[in-house]
Amino acid sequence: MMKKRVYSGVRATGRLHLGNYYGAIKGMLELQDDYDCVFSVVDLHALTTPYDPKYLAKNVKEVILDFLAAGLNPQKCALEIQSQIYFHAELAYLLSTIYPVSRLEDLPTYKDKKAQYPKYVNMGLLYYPVLMAADILLYKAQLVPVGIDQEPHLEVAREIARKFNNMFGNTFPEPLRHKTEGEYIPSLLGEGKMSKTVSGSYITLADDLKTIQEHLAKTPTDSGRLGGQLPKTGGVANLFTMLKVFSKASTYEEFKNDYANGTISYQGLKNTLAKDIYNELKPIQEKRKKFEQNPKLVEEIIDDSRIKCEKMSYPTIVEVKRKMGLVTSL
Repeated sequence: MMKKRVYSGVRATGRLHLGNYYGAIKGMLELQDDYDCVFSVVDLHALTTPYDPKYLAKNVKEVILDFLAAGLNPQKCALEIQSQIYFHAELAYLLSTIYPVSRLEDLPTYKDKKAQYPKYVNMGLLYYPVLMAADILLYKAQLVPVGIDQEPHLEVAREIARKFNNMFGNTFPEPLRHKTEGEYIPSLLGEGKMSKTVSGSYITLADDLKTIQEHLAKTPTDSGRLGGQLPKTGGVANLFTMLKVFSKASTYEEFKNDYANGTISYQGLKNTLAKDIYNELKPIQEKRKKFEQNPKLVEEIIDDSRIKCEKMSYPTIVEVKRKMGLVTSL
């Protein structure tokens, strides 16, 4: 039996942070042994928000190194650089001809980015979910390990798959999200999620213990003497969310009881959390150094994966063009 296909991508915005790791990479690691997986650095998506062209190629390399350091195995999965597989953009255009603009304009992620970058509202930003759908459908992926915040975009991919199938015959599966434990890592600023586009909100996979402590020190708290139930929003809630992900259950319960009793030490909580986060990141950082010292090996991995991805995706683009009535051969 053919293995189920998996696809997931991470934007090329430099070193990955804990939100990337738990929202996507942990899911990738869970799936690479038993599924046919393609994991991508989606550099075309990075063009939709302000960026510096001088650093884009470097940012792509940083993500690839983090992929490998985190444990993605090129013997078990393909590691793709999105812009190197030209069929992504071609399929995105073809799919865009059957999907309404009004639906894209109503997506909350589009509205959020418009508000965040009012002077950088471009067609690519509106088009983002269609390109994401093309990324997934190009490989006919059935599972997508991404965070809960990407569910609206996944629904767009399912809608496009259904519409294409209805118009041109059964072609695409409707992709489902693969959920991972701790998939939502909140911002250190007290609101929202960790994001590279929000300064001070994140901890990267490269951060040492001192840096992690400095980041956590800025997370807002209360007086520590209020007692009662844990809040559901804000800095304190976010600290406890991270504590549940990175620390032992007994540690979480201890600080939870201290909060209820009005005796909590936020400095103690933050120091404990910083050490637990660093202990998880340290093996990743050590493995990354080995790949940094062997750039030729990394280049070979990317070249081999590119050839593999081209062979995997070519039949899909030919099938789509033929079903849409385009000439595929003379």
